[in-house]
Amino acid sequence: MVAKIGTYSARVGSQERELPVVPLNEHLAIALLITVDHGVNFIAQAASELAEKLRSYEIDVVVSVATMGIPVALEVSRALGLDDYMILQKTPKIHLADAIDVEVRSITTASNQRLRLDRERLDAVAHRRVAVVDDVISTGASICAALELLREVDAVPVAVGALLAEANAWRATLGDDARLVHTLGAIPIFHPDASGNLAEDWEG
Repeated sequence: MVAKIGTYSARVGSQERELPVVPLNEHLAIALLITVDHGVNFIAQAASELAEKLRSYEIDVVVSVATMGIPVALEVSRALGLDDYMILQKTPKIHLADAIDVEVRSITTASNQRLRLDRERLDAVAHRRVAVVDDVISTGASICAALELLREVDAVPVAVGALLAEANAWRATLGDDARLVHTLGAIPIFHPDASGNLAEDWEG
């Protein structure tokens, strides 16, 4: 375990935030952007700037993954003048017993989960131009699963937006879909070096 963790100064568009650096295991630590910890004004500003990067794609609906992506989806939708958005769920809900789902594993979860789309909301995305947004794109696994799920129900993903991109491993995960990604900034992952200090890794 790394003895000293500290913080990392990240630029999110026009804003700067000190993010806590936390260990996932003895070999890896990450800087955490917890969207709900930064206030309404931060998310509104960041989402407005992200929306400007996505505006030219003529998006019909914004989709995100619970939970930290929810405020991003809400504020990007608002900035684009849209009145609807969709949240894909990772935990079972009473109304999702008949959900369409795919498997996903996130860097911050210990086991595989299912990403679920409510069948009652199919009309919101089927044959419509969709932007998938999230707080941070790290391994790319959640975004990849979201794109797979949306295409399965005949949605048309045209863009992916994130407040931050973490290192570069997500590019290999997404393959050709990496070209869809727009972000407001980038952060590394961290590994302890021989002296026990944290070294930045921009490749992942």
